[in-house]
Amino acid sequence: MPEAPVLRPTLPDPTPPPAPRRRPLLHPGGLLVGTALGTLALTPGLIPRTGLFQGLISGVMLAAGYLIGVLLGLLIRPLSRRTGRRLNGAAWTLLVVVALIAWAVMGYLGFRWQTEQAALLGIPAPQLTDWLLAAPVALGVLVVLLLLVRGVRALPRWPRRLLGVVGVVVVAAVVISLTGIGGLNPVRSLLDRAFAVQNEGVFGGATQPSDPLRSGSPASLVSWDSLGRGGRTFVTSTPSPTDLGRASGHPAVDPIRVYVGLGASEDAAQRARLAVGELQRTGAFTRPVIAVVTTTGTGFADAEAMNALELAWGGNTALVTSQYSLLPSGLSFLLDGDRVRDAGTTMFDAVRAAVDALPPGQPRPKVVAFGESLGSLGSQAAFPSVDDVRARSDGALWNGPPNSSPLWHGLVARRDAGSPEVRPVVEGGRTVRFGGGSVSSHLTSAPPGPWPDPRVVYLQHASDPVVWWSPELLWSRPDWLAEPRGEDVLPNVDWYPLVTFWQVTMDMIRAQTVPFGHGHNYGPESLDAWMDIVPPPGWTPADTARVHAVQEVPDPTR
Repeated sequence: MPEAPVLRPTLPDPTPPPAPRRRPLLHPGGLLVGTALGTLALTPGLIPRTGLFQGLISGVMLAAGYLIGVLLGLLIRPLSRRTGRRLNGAAWTLLVVVALIAWAVMGYLGFRWQTEQAALLGIPAPQLTDWLLAAPVALGVLVVLLLLVRGVRALPRWPRRLLGVVGVVVVAAVVISLTGIGGLNPVRSLLDRAFAVQNEGVFGGATQPSDPLRSGSPASLVSWDSLGRGGRTFVTSTPSPTDLGRASGHPAVDPIRVYVGLGASEDAAQRARLAVGELQRTGAFTRPVIAVVTTTGTGFADAEAMNALELAWGGNTALVTSQYSLLPSGLSFLLDGDRVRDAGTTMFDAVRAAVDALPPGQPRPKVVAFGESLGSLGSQAAFPSVDDVRARSDGALWNGPPNSSPLWHGLVARRDAGSPEVRPVVEGGRTVRFGGGSVSSHLTSAPPGPWPDPRVVYLQHASDPVVWWSPELLWSRPDWLAEPRGEDVLPNVDWYPLVTFWQVTMDMIRAQTVPFGHGHNYGPESLDAWMDIVPPPGWTPADTARVHAVQEVPDPTR
């Protein structure tokens, strides 16, 4: 008979279980890459920054770098598991110390760079107390974004799935809107309704004009209410008769300003027909110059450029334009490509056709094209080439053209050897010339050589982010950062993947906060360009100086 087994009591193991490994608050790879991108964002850009604004720029780069570092960590996690290597306390301490030193050194250099850049553009230097906001703001941006991500991950399964579905729908709507798939633009339709309220009202207390030479007047084919905010500003902001007389040296003539808003028609071709009707009603085809203007997204046109042409000609001009969008320029640039091109093309073609149809023997006005920023993109769309500009117009002025402008881009790409992208020379300057900043007042002689009519002028500043922004900044160094820097850009402005794209993107927000002659602020420079393109008979440099004096000291009684 087998012996019964002896049961022995199991004693508890006296060795305590190992304490669970605590997860660090931050991922080491994320901290390393985030510090690299966040500190690189402290390098100078095109527009001087405040401490708060710098903090936002560096904070987003810090968060983007953190995400990249985490993703890289996921890729190498299998390797770390095989080797069993993890950061110990000493390694973490070293990593944090290195990150703090990097921020301190780059923060100091960033303050010096911003001071030098402010002096270059003639604006007050930043205060150290203001600049010190950059670091805490950047850290705050990272913390907020991390809390949002971790908060979503902590949600129960069904809310996370719902947020995922919503995210997919939003991304799909944005992609469809940006690419124009099927002619759909759901995001634009939604934003149109949101911004429609801003199209109402007036700017600066403008009231309905009684002058029949203005659209929106009682004699006009289009109503005052239909003009929109930008249109009401356009038709009521002409120079005073006193300024027109002082600037031109001749008795003033009442300027003609024609504007057709979205309230009159949502169809670009119909708006162009209404505009031609307004030109005929006001007698614009008897004026020596008609300027076909393409506006920015919300329907505004640069007042300085418009006034410059009228001042030089003593008001004996006609300006015509229309509204094509309700969106601010930044959103319009992303979503309104079709509308701005249609607006620029249909308006110019309609005016050109009307001038060509004038009776034989009747003097024909000079027809010139103008656009600034997004308006430049739309105005250029009317012409497939510079030869077409010269064949169908009497000249063109385009200020701050976006980098995506096909006509501008093609010209710059085939510039003469040795000429930089910021100041290109094309075919020796025989057809088109580029100015802006200190060279805007002597385009006729720079470069030396013949420049027959009709003339085409681009004004662009080396510090204008609208001109230089491109998605390609994400992955490739542009020529303007491979060649010597422009006159109002620091020599140590350089290209860094991802960082430079974000810097230039954010610079566009502040591009008009700098003085005339820099950034996206062209102002009185347009006068010099207009006088190269379409000067009054017998015009001299002394006449241009007289107009500039009126621009600087306008009619004090107005």
